[in-house]
Amino acid sequence: MSTQPPILVDFNCPVTVGNEMDYMKQAIASGKISGDGSFTKKCSQFLEEALGVPKVLLTTSCTHALDMMPILLGIRPGDEVIIPSFTFASTVNAFVLRGARPVFLDVRPDTLNLDESLLERKITPQTKAIAPVHYAGIGCEMDAILDIARLYNIAVVEDNAHGLFGKYKGKYLGTFGTLAAQSFHETKNFSCGEGGALLINDPALVERAEIIREKGTNRSRFFRGQVDKYTWVDIGSSYLPSDILAAFLYAQMENREKIQSHRKRVWSFYLKNLKDWALAHDVQLPHVPEYCDQAYHMFFMLLPTLEHRQGLIAHLRQRGIDSVFHYLPLHLSDMGLRFGGQTGDCPVTERVSDQLLRLPFHNALTEAEQQKVVDTILEFDF
Repeated sequence: MSTQPPILVDFNCPVTVGNEMDYMKQAIASGKISGDGSFTKKCSQFLEEALGVPKVLLTTSCTHALDMMPILLGIRPGDEVIIPSFTFASTVNAFVLRGARPVFLDVRPDTLNLDESLLERKITPQTKAIAPVHYAGIGCEMDAILDIARLYNIAVVEDNAHGLFGKYKGKYLGTFGTLAAQSFHETKNFSCGEGGALLINDPALVERAEIIREKGTNRSRFFRGQVDKYTWVDIGSSYLPSDILAAFLYAQMENREKIQSHRKRVWSFYLKNLKDWALAHDVQLPHVPEYCDQAYHMFFMLLPTLEHRQGLIAHLRQRGIDSVFHYLPLHLSDMGLRFGGQTGDCPVTERVSDQLLRLPFHNALTEAEQQKVVDTILEFDF
């Protein structure tokens, strides 16, 4: 019976980069390890100041931050939301849970972001929101998206799970739409295992967002001394992360420059050492427009065919290197088909889903490990 070789280069490896352990001990010693403790507040303040956002609310996951968006926007059954088909299920689930109908849009062949040139034709009187996803931490064409949204009076909400500290034309991703969601999952640049944040760019939504996040109660107003008792005032759920997780995350935030510098080196190493090979074998590498400052979230390649992609994954695995593909088209998923999705609706999404391969990329990846990845790729027989 054949056995798989051991993994020598992990696709992802969560690591500590500073005071994570000390801060978690401090959180425990404080006697306040539930939501909205001191480290939760420090993380929120850090992001508010760094991004220039009116309010940031830490959540238990990016999914929960997304779940809060349609409630805040007043999405109702029958409303439509335009979403790229090339994204994770959380983006669409948030709106479907409120009864909305997803309208799937194809992505651009260069950045794999929502194709803004197709956007206007998908708008109907029922369209209530557009949810661009900044794939790989490279900004969508926000000028065009916002212009169209303003023309039709439609809200824009950003799924910025990949893009923290990335920029589009000098402005931070996550600060364009009415709301934005961030992820601190273990695969992201900054992590606490599982976590997220809701960025609120419209101050008028802050108070209700606090209520929704606190199980539909006005508990936050009570702790600020604005009411003498708190009660159930709206719909909501429990979206507050433990302060132990926030303590871990704050240590990562403190090392923002160190983390991003390392990830830039990793990304640049792949590009420098693979670009000639890619050109010779019709392999597409990431495209970063000159007016975008990417977040260095991942490095991917688009192989010529599905067979090439699967062959290279197997080739790397046989040499102890873990690589993965990414999203399957949402419009062709079991749920997507229930909303009328058909083959051919999003041809770019359907193609790149078969071709895309993600290389190992994490905060502990060494140059020697990267060199092994590169050398193994160069050995691949087309």
